[in-house]
Amino acid sequence: MTSQTIFCRKLTFSDKAFAIRALIITMGTTIIFSASYALANVTSASAKKPVNLPETKQTRLVSAGAGVTELILALGAAPQLVGIDSTSQIPAKLAPSMTQVQRLGYHRMLSAEGIIGLNPSHVIGSEVMGPESSLHLLTQANIHVIKLNSATTEQQLMDNIDSLSEIVGKPSSALELKRTLKQQLAQIADKRSQLTSKPKVLFLLLQEGRPARVGGKDTAADLIITLAGGANAADFDSYKSVSGEGILALNPEVILLSHRSEQSMQATAALFDEVTKQIPLVAHTKAGQQQAFINLKPEALIGGLGLSAIDAADTLVQQFLVTQEIK
Repeated sequence: MTSQTIFCRKLTFSDKAFAIRALIITMGTTIIFSASYALANVTSASAKKPVNLPETKQTRLVSAGAGVTELILALGAAPQLVGIDSTSQIPAKLAPSMTQVQRLGYHRMLSAEGIIGLNPSHVIGSEVMGPESSLHLLTQANIHVIKLNSATTEQQLMDNIDSLSEIVGKPSSALELKRTLKQQLAQIADKRSQLTSKPKVLFLLLQEGRPARVGGKDTAADLIITLAGGANAADFDSYKSVSGEGILALNPEVILLSHRSEQSMQATAALFDEVTKQIPLVAHTKAGQQQAFINLKPEALIGGLGLSAIDAADTLVQQFLVTQEIK
């Protein structure tokens, strides 16, 4: 069978869903996209270059990434959302007014066809949003694809808020949100200054049916631990599986947990029972002896320094102070 070559034209909102669906399912066809056109329409918002986009009649957002979604909601732009990825959470107080928001797939494995069907004006996510093939299809459909760099500093977070507020048209909300976050970060810094040492913290990612994994350097958990004034007990990079004996050797003073549940973030006896049942030797660590366990919301691990990550650091530094008093 000889393959045919089809050069894609720019699609209007009225025919893009049908056309892209047809292109995806066509058998024996080679599809050639203009790479320069596609890349030109995937915008990466940088710290010093605000996002300048053409005016549209209506802003319809798809948010891909828990951290981005949190900021959009905090800016009061919930009515503009038409779709969110599987990592994003809708607060209970907003749920009744957001029943029409569609739940999409994982932010690294987005389906172009599913997004195009929502007729969005923008798709916004972090630099890991993908795959690139889906993003290129979206730009061919005249959808603005915006990538925000995951923040690792306060300034980068503020820049992301400014970029989002420009898109959703909420400059006043952005000023108020930045003021609130700066106050919270200042409070964390004040608590951090009261620490007499850097407590050793171990982050455990618990997944049913799989060995526990430990978060090392250059992870979202490490960012939270550092912001709270702690020292990561793990001296390796990224995530690795570690045995009970290995955890005992690390002997953390506080254990930070995430098991992708909706449990509230707190240090409780229930968490102690859960972890020691899975990893009995944890009970013999300093954290186990003090039952110093804190449950981390899954969304705090996505998108770098964001609202949930700051809340997590605030809770963690408070636990440090409690542990310090016990010594």
